[in-house]
Amino acid sequence: MAQVLEFRLPDLGEGLTEAEIVRWLVEVGDVVAVDQPVVEVETAKAMVDVPCPYAGVVTARFGEEGSELPVGAPLITVAVGAAASTGATEASDGSAEGSGNVLVGYGTSEAPARRRRVRPTPAVPAAANGRSLAAEPVGEPDDGRRAQTAGRDASGAVATARVDESGATAAGAPEAVVDGPVPVISPLVRRLARENGLDLKELTGSGPDGLILRADVEYALRAAAVQTRKAPVPAATPATAPATTPGGTRVPLKGVRGAVADKLSRSRTEIPDATCWVDADATELMRARAAMNAAGAPKISLLALLARICTAALARFPELNSTVDMAAREIVRLDAVHLGFAAQTERGLVVPVVKDAHARDAEALSAEFARLTEAARTGTLTPAELTGGTFTLNNYGVFGVDGSTPIINHPEAAMLGVGRIVPKPWVHEGELAVRQVVQLSLTFDHRVCDGGTAGGFLRFVADCVEQPAVLLRTL
Repeated sequence: MAQVLEFRLPDLGEGLTEAEIVRWLVEVGDVVAVDQPVVEVETAKAMVDVPCPYAGVVTARFGEEGSELPVGAPLITVAVGAAASTGATEASDGSAEGSGNVLVGYGTSEAPARRRRVRPTPAVPAAANGRSLAAEPVGEPDDGRRAQTAGRDASGAVATARVDESGATAAGAPEAVVDGPVPVISPLVRRLARENGLDLKELTGSGPDGLILRADVEYALRAAAVQTRKAPVPAATPATAPATTPGGTRVPLKGVRGAVADKLSRSRTEIPDATCWVDADATELMRARAAMNAAGAPKISLLALLARICTAALARFPELNSTVDMAAREIVRLDAVHLGFAAQTERGLVVPVVKDAHARDAEALSAEFARLTEAARTGTLTPAELTGGTFTLNNYGVFGVDGSTPIINHPEAAMLGVGRIVPKPWVHEGELAVRQVVQLSLTFDHRVCDGGTAGGFLRFVADCVEQPAVLLRTL
């Protein structure tokens, strides 16, 4: 007897709620091994190959290439067990082999439970909703009633197959028929559903004996939110908005562009930010860098020197390496500096993160910046490399501009912006001279500090730019 398990789209990283299917790596009928990549997806942060935690035969795929799926939505079903004699395996207790935590928030440390053995049948035509029902499982229901099989991975995903009175099943069916009281114990779960207008009778519980858990309600709400965003925009009437300009083009806010829009909007909505700026003479910093690189060691990038200055400044002004927890009404000052830096790519703006930047010297920072920048250009950054930042360095001078008012990368508390370094008239040692001048701007969350702290931070950065020997105090 084979068991059909449903593998759902796992949590791919902090803040990601959906992904777009770029390319299927398996077909229905293919044999897959544990942790074999089955689909390539694009999130708002990176391209990711998603591995399957089960070994067996692929019986169905959900979603076409180019379509978007919310986290927790079905990806594939896999027939696992003796009937999948082409290469699928079954554990001695009748459950599928676990895979470990392959991606953020998913993987199986224990074999998924099941309530009924099922066996695959020959392929059948696609269902009306477009999903393949090839090799759907068939079971023998008890006393003519509807039954359900379920498997679960560590992320809370549930593998389901409903069996109707004729013995046919539909793997991954989104609903279950509920007779009598809804199986919910927690009043918090009931209130969450009630406040969001969700009918609990439409949910299939993933807890013991079909108990509806908070995770089930939250998944249903996320899925509904995604469908709402995809709903057609109603045509505007003259009373509410002007008619669409002939020849105009609508560009969907999705992928990287959509993620950037959401994050920046949230930043401006939630963070009371302020900006201060100062011009600095970067001539000595440029000379110091040239001397370092002339010594024959690995080249030191200007960005690495600026990052080293930032980490030294944050050690003096830790208020700016923090985040705000409004629910607890607390400012959380962070011990480590995980430095994000803005990188423009063909897919749009991304912010890779240099982990533990405070513990790296200029040479190590240069190497990590180069590695992450190349990964950004090739689209191979992982979700872990794009999340967890505590402070961001934004070098917009590469675009040929002098100044800007950066928007804070939520939920961080500050961002340092660096303009282009250009020759300008400057009073140096009491005389007018042509010097290499740069404008530095700091946008900060006014909840974590006042202008004195922000100004002190920015002045220290400017002093280090003008006199790199100041950094010797922190080495």
